[in-house]
Parts: sequence; structure tokens; C-alpha cells
Amino acid sequence: MSGDKEKDKKQILLRLSPSLWRELAAWAEDDFRSINGQIEFLLTESVRRRRKGAAADEGDDGRGE
Repeated sequence: MSGDKEKDKKQILLRLSPSLWRELAAWAEDDFRSINGQIEFLLTESVRRRRKGAAADEGDDGRGE
């Protein structure tokens, strides 16, 4: 079943500065991931945090009370 998921993944071309590439490569190595895996992990975490923030904002009536 995980093979089906792999086929569904989208490919993108991503241009990074050499310095950002080096930082991501070092971070990925520290976390025992490929650079691609690290970028996917970071994007997934960012989306998860954004969703949590949006859910918290829904409970806020905007009055700051």
C-alpha cells in the first residue's frame, strides 16, 4: 500500500542557495534523513503548525479578551 502513496507524490523543481543547501544537508544528516526527506519533514511540520494556529484563531472572537 505504501507503494501507491509513493506514486501519488508530486515532484517539484526547487532552487536553493548554496548556503541554504549546506544548512539543510547538515540538519538532515543530524536527523538521519535525506535532504529531500528533511525538506518534506519541515514543510509537513510547517503546515501542521499553521493548521493548529488557524484552529486556535477560530475560537478567538477578535476582541482580545
